[in-house]
Amino acid sequence: MHRTVAMSSATPLVTVEELERQPLDYRYELVRGRIIRMSPVGWQHGRVVAQLLFLLKQYLVREPVGQVVTEVGFKLASQPDTLRGPDVAFVRRDRFPSPASPGFFRGHPDVAIEVRSPDERPSEVREKVAEYLSAGASVVVVVEPDDRTVTCHRPRSQSVTLTSGDRLDLGDVIPGFTCQVSEIFE
Repeated sequence: MHRTVAMSSATPLVTVEELERQPLDYRYELVRGRIIRMSPVGWQHGRVVAQLLFLLKQYLVREPVGQVVTEVGFKLASQPDTLRGPDVAFVRRDRFPSPASPGFFRGHPDVAIEVRSPDERPSEVREKVAEYLSAGASVVVVVEPDDRTVTCHRPRSQSVTLTSGDRLDLGDVIPGFTCQVSEIFE
């Protein structure tokens, strides 16, 4: 996903709680208290997100160690608030919110997956990766549909870029989960 409209720096900062109370006509993220409206994604982006959801959900049906979601807002920081909605996210079972907890998830996903849009600047992707990792995510996966590559970012580790012949291994966070990178682009 990519941003389309940002509020000016003169606009007052918004909290996650204020954003939750607003009637939303689009998808939004909140970056250091500023509302960012997200535009719809393209066909290829949607296909890759759907395939990632399929692969993860198929695995989690057999091994119910957590839940996979899409476009859920995760509150990553406070004062000013940052709320990000990764394309795909995994949360371990022991971190599920109470069913009575409405609204956005308070905290980080264990795995955040961002599928890069063609007009999304590399600096925007790096910013999201840094936010997820500093909030506590165990791994951030950035998928590049045009290059058909996947880059895994982990705290205090060198990023690793994988190509079609490689295996994506998230077993350190989703016990036992691996897939061929090529499967993501089918």
